[in-house]
Amino acid sequence: MSSMVEIEALTKQFGPITAVDGVSFNVGRGEVLGFLGPNGAGKSTTMKMVTGFLTPDSGRVRVDGHDLYMHPIAVKACIGYLPEGAPLYGDMTPLGFLNFIADVRGLKRAQKKQRIDDVIERVHLQEVLHQRTETLSKGFKRRVGLAQAILHDPDVLILDEPTDGLDPNQKHEVRTLIQEMAENKVIILSTHILEEVDAVCSRAVIIDRGKVLSDGTPEQLLAYSADHNAVRVVLSCPDAEAAARAFGELDGVGAVSPLSEVQGAAAFLVRPNGAALIAAAIGELAREQGWALHQLQVMKGRLDEVFRDITQSGNMGEPS
Repeated sequence: MSSMVEIEALTKQFGPITAVDGVSFNVGRGEVLGFLGPNGAGKSTTMKMVTGFLTPDSGRVRVDGHDLYMHPIAVKACIGYLPEGAPLYGDMTPLGFLNFIADVRGLKRAQKKQRIDDVIERVHLQEVLHQRTETLSKGFKRRVGLAQAILHDPDVLILDEPTDGLDPNQKHEVRTLIQEMAENKVIILSTHILEEVDAVCSRAVIIDRGKVLSDGTPEQLLAYSADHNAVRVVLSCPDAEAAARAFGELDGVGAVSPLSEVQGAAAFLVRPNGAALIAAAIGELAREQGWALHQLQVMKGRLDEVFRDITQSGNMGEPS
């Protein structure tokens, strides 16, 4: 996959504070990249430099073959940008604002009307089209910001906290829209909502203190979770302690932790040793012992746990 967006060694300082420290990554068409990090990690500053809103102290950005420093207008023409907070003109209506953005983007006549009508429908702005933007809820303001970002049908979308301020139904709508657009675009979205990564991202970069700490698919990141491929077992047996010992003696098992009983049945979390797959052996043991097996669930792991470990320790460690 050829890279549509190339970010090389971006650095930005504000006085004595290094907000972004040598950030590099490439993104290809068809990828949805989740840009993750705690507050103050450097996410928004990086996005502002990629879009040309801020000038980096050093480093390079190329978008669709255009160098941002040499050809800033060409780069900005192929980017749609939803900044943090989605700054809008409060005295404009959403319809007036979208007409204004269409003119800025150079859309003409029929194309302009068609694109405005399309984004109004896609982000569900019909009921507030003629209200002053300053009177809108935070969720509607966010949707107006998203509408202007996709108005010119850009090849690259840079979205800073795209679902911030939206209710659960609106979040679902925006995530569905991102998935629909993803096939033919590059989409980079910053978020601190980890469920968003599972929902829409094909890849995730974790940044903290201005540095990239990890870069991989959500599945690759989950492999670093202590509960990755662990098995939750709920069963009826005469002796729960004996069952726990038996599970612990199986090949590939690293640890067995008793859990609270589930409707009178014994429950355990059985963790593998390294990358071992242990579910089949657990099920076979239960059958051999004649235990009534109520649940056998292989755990994916927890992205929030991985995120916390990486940002607190500053490294990936080893996958489970």
